[in-house]
Amino acid sequence: MTTRAPQFPGAPVVRREARDKVTGTARYAADRAPAGCLYAWTVPATVAAGRVTAVRAVDALAVPGVHSVLTHDNAPRLQEPDDPILAVLQDDRVPHHGWPIALVIAESLEAARTGAGELHVEYERDAYDVTLTDDHPGLYTPEEANGGHPAVRVRGDVERALAGSPVQVDATYRTAALHNHPMEPHAATAVWADGHLTVHDSSQGSARVRESLARALGLDPDRITVVSEHVGGGFGSKGTTRPQAVLAAMAARHTGRPVKLVFPRPQLAEVVGHRAPTIQRVRLGADLDGVLTAVSHEIVTQTSTVKEFVEQAAVPARVMYASPHSRTAHRVTALDVPSPSWMRAPGEASGMYALESAMDELASALGLDPVELRLRNEPETEPDSDRPFSSRGLAACLRDGAARFGWHERDPRPAARQEGRWLMGTGVASATYPVLVSRSTASAHAARDGALRIAVNATDIGTGARTVLAQIAADALGVAPEAVRVDIGSTDLPVAPLAGGSSGTASWGWAVHKAATALAARLAEHRPLPADGITTTADTEEETAEESPYARHAFGAHFAETAVDAVTGEVRVRRLLGVYAAGRILNARTARSQFTGGMVMGIGMALTEDCGTDPDFGDFTAKDLASYHVPVCADTADIQAHWIEEDDRHLNPMGSKGIGEIGIVGTAAAIGNAVRHATGARLRELPLTPDTLLPYLL
Repeated sequence: MTTRAPQFPGAPVVRREARDKVTGTARYAADRAPAGCLYAWTVPATVAAGRVTAVRAVDALAVPGVHSVLTHDNAPRLQEPDDPILAVLQDDRVPHHGWPIALVIAESLEAARTGAGELHVEYERDAYDVTLTDDHPGLYTPEEANGGHPAVRVRGDVERALAGSPVQVDATYRTAALHNHPMEPHAATAVWADGHLTVHDSSQGSARVRESLARALGLDPDRITVVSEHVGGGFGSKGTTRPQAVLAAMAARHTGRPVKLVFPRPQLAEVVGHRAPTIQRVRLGADLDGVLTAVSHEIVTQTSTVKEFVEQAAVPARVMYASPHSRTAHRVTALDVPSPSWMRAPGEASGMYALESAMDELASALGLDPVELRLRNEPETEPDSDRPFSSRGLAACLRDGAARFGWHERDPRPAARQEGRWLMGTGVASATYPVLVSRSTASAHAARDGALRIAVNATDIGTGARTVLAQIAADALGVAPEAVRVDIGSTDLPVAPLAGGSSGTASWGWAVHKAATALAARLAEHRPLPADGITTTADTEEETAEESPYARHAFGAHFAETAVDAVTGEVRVRRLLGVYAAGRILNARTARSQFTGGMVMGIGMALTEDCGTDPDFGDFTAKDLASYHVPVCADTADIQAHWIEEDDRHLNPMGSKGIGEIGIVGTAAAIGNAVRHATGARLRELPLTPDTLLPYLL
């Protein structure tokens, strides 16, 4: 067994699957090619609400290569799924535009797609409503927002405190529907053999997919294997089981042959979730020194008629700033729209845009530096719970970021700096994201020949999970990371939670650390090793079940410099800098990639990504990457990610916090605040596109 000084924590170890990905040898869900495989193509509903009255498949079945057509009349019956979006092809109901109403199965992808185009569908149309307004008659207050947060939280008397505050901000902010659009579309390849179902699925958590399939198909979970070996991004849209896994399994059961299903990108917007649009009213009250006296954050958002999903956008305001009086509330209405779902930093990304924009407006009203305003309102304990913070590095992030960015050299006056036709401005915003962790199991094995193997059903969605888990194990074992093999991505491995909520590394890593530490102890006792080696297992049920007495959050500060074309209204992000307090950084290379990736998504949220709903047809207006504009290299000139060192003993054995989502949280607000500084115009609806800016520049 080779040993050397452990490369942990923080060493920028190159991710071990990198060569496989760039050479094309990494295999994704749609890359599986079992013998006799058929191809499936979904047919989406073309009405906003109603029911299917007839499906005529004669012409589709006449297409050469078409094997069969599944509809609600002949599809295999499902048990009650654990998620209503999985109840596809079970009845004639159309709850929203794009709902799958048929599946064409063929010998080739081309034949399946052609056959889908030959299907004739008749509908009975119902009246529908797809438009969110702040006074919608269907608005109600749910019991909870996502994440189990109470929908409403009140401290003190907000209305009285606001009325008595010498400085007030009362502003309404709007965010559009946003779509995850991972590079790899949602895909599944299903194979039945001797009563056992194997599904290769593009998922952030194969264990959850197996649970969903077992329930929907009425099978014992032991008769199902789900593999998610390589996943080409998810951003939350693959965090829950999606219809492709169920449809592929149904089709394979119906035909008796393997079936592959890949959702075409134009269908993703309506079947795999999206970030719900929001209307957010923020009211802030402060004294003349800029100390907050009252914070009110009220959210209006939408869900579908299929299921309730309430974007928890007011929750961050319960964490961020000290104030004796606070009210945070969510209201939602069920519309005839696709079901919203998780998207990178759900709640925080939307809510912090509004809160941090309002803080910038308050700083302007006070004539106070926006960084200083935030520093003056640092809480001693978490405002909502009064629990002490395990660590709170926001002030350090703000100060370090301001120094790195050259913040204090700026002219604070709006519309005061111009370079030719470009109006220049700078903006700042804070960021936060909760520390989440779930129960996980893992095993560690040492073979007689010295080979070391870690097994855990983690999922690498592009974050470098394999690499970081190898580093964690290597540190515990006192070996080099390359000496440790890591097997992940299959339900045949020890049970582990999904990759989501910035909780993956903390959850899996805790179990890996525990198993590897136990193995190291066993190895010290056994020389030589037994013929079959030594295996240790670990389960973090006890550790993760304990409720922490501390409020545990990651924090960050974003600084942006924007240039606005005074003639066209085009906005360019010249510089974007983030500084984060996220516990111990386990791999500098992969961490920087995660931070900057989130910041790039924040640029899209601020400037380019927008998808409305067509009121006449009920469908999304931008359903592919030709019309839904994600940032490209030309949009991301100078992005820097830094972090401060945090030694937080109240987290996990690695001392780590999640980093996958905090990078997006404050970026949109920082860019919006920079645009206001550049132009003097305060726009309160994202994205900030040229057509919305031009009226303020003429």
